[in-house]
Amino acid sequence: MKVLVLGSGGREHAFAWKIAQSSKLEKLFVAPGNAGTEELAENVNINPNDFEKVKTFVLENGINMVIVGPEDPLVNGIHDFFLNDENLKHIAVIGPEKAAAQMEGSKDFAKDFMARHKIPTAQYKSITSENLEEGYQFLESLKAPYVLKADGLAAGKGVLIIEDLNEAKNSLEEMIGGMFGSASATVVIEEFLSGIELSVFVLTDGESYKVLAEAKDYKRIGEGDTGLNTGGMGAISPVHFANEEFMSKVEERIIKPTIDGFQKDKTPFVGFVFIGLMKVGNDPFVIEYNVRMGDPETEVVLPRIKSDFLELMVSVADKKLDQFELELDNRTVSTVMLVSDGYPEAYAKGKTITGIDQVSDSIVFHAGTTGKNNEVVTNGGRVIAVSSYGDNLENALTKSFSNAEKIQFEGKYYRKDIGFDLK
Repeated sequence: MKVLVLGSGGREHAFAWKIAQSSKLEKLFVAPGNAGTEELAENVNINPNDFEKVKTFVLENGINMVIVGPEDPLVNGIHDFFLNDENLKHIAVIGPEKAAAQMEGSKDFAKDFMARHKIPTAQYKSITSENLEEGYQFLESLKAPYVLKADGLAAGKGVLIIEDLNEAKNSLEEMIGGMFGSASATVVIEEFLSGIELSVFVLTDGESYKVLAEAKDYKRIGEGDTGLNTGGMGAISPVHFANEEFMSKVEERIIKPTIDGFQKDKTPFVGFVFIGLMKVGNDPFVIEYNVRMGDPETEVVLPRIKSDFLELMVSVADKKLDQFELELDNRTVSTVMLVSDGYPEAYAKGKTITGIDQVSDSIVFHAGTTGKNNEVVTNGGRVIAVSSYGDNLENALTKSFSNAEKIQFEGKYYRKDIGFDLK
């Protein structure tokens, strides 16, 4: 098979790493890719949102399957673009159609979906400039802290958690006024749920589904979960508190109603459903849905999939997922993200990276890198994820932290407390 992966981050490098192991693979391309994917596949300088260029490349290179990594092309309708083109509609696309992709593209859409299908979540109200006063009143009815979410895509940074009521009211007005551009023209105010977070990943062919490994990621830049939100500073899988009893609740109360809901709403969903959960007491509540694999969770979930990943994707495309025997590795996998100084705010690019060749007993996934003059240089805020297997959490983390020290670039920073709340 000839496969095209769209995207350029750690998630896409992990996809490439796993697909490259398949006996079914003939040729692998990644667009635009990074310095890591270049070692496994042919990088193609195409923006995943330039559907016409994607089409030309797919047809000229005889691509059989397109796996969509990031959310933007899905929310913008790349799957629909393929289905509506006579020359493309026979090509498998892993990722939902535009209507279902609104589960991530609009927080308001997702909340309405959960209410309609009786999926447990925090109480909420959607606010625009038209009903700002209602927003103030709803905030007054809640206990601190106050959760404000930009309705649209804001690159993982559109969520504010605020302790002070007046500050929350001011922030609500600022968000609607353009703090996150058009993404926050509508703001979803949510009740704050107190508990511990985890992410559950589900793969569906539109009819049946498989539950992949669960994971816990660490969003804050500072140790002890302090400071600004990032795209993710590390992740752990499995999560020890997600035991059989808890996961059966997740499946019955959340996963099954979600997959059934897509069918009832006639919003076809083929691909990955990322369910962000909060464990409150011993019960699961949905915080958010994403319509693709998470990053950096992919860098711990994919290493735990023992099955042939490309065969798994083919079973999704052929709607035979129910016949696929998914095998998971029971070992713990940890990943530690190395980021650029200043991230998640302003940071420099083009810093030379050394020491990757010194890493042993870990997998290096490139997130924000590129090649320049025969060197690997930084090209993003999150630069490299170091993933490691271990017989237990401590063993896996020891390997990831040890190898994180071997990789060097100017301004390198990483959290040294990943997994601190699971020990």
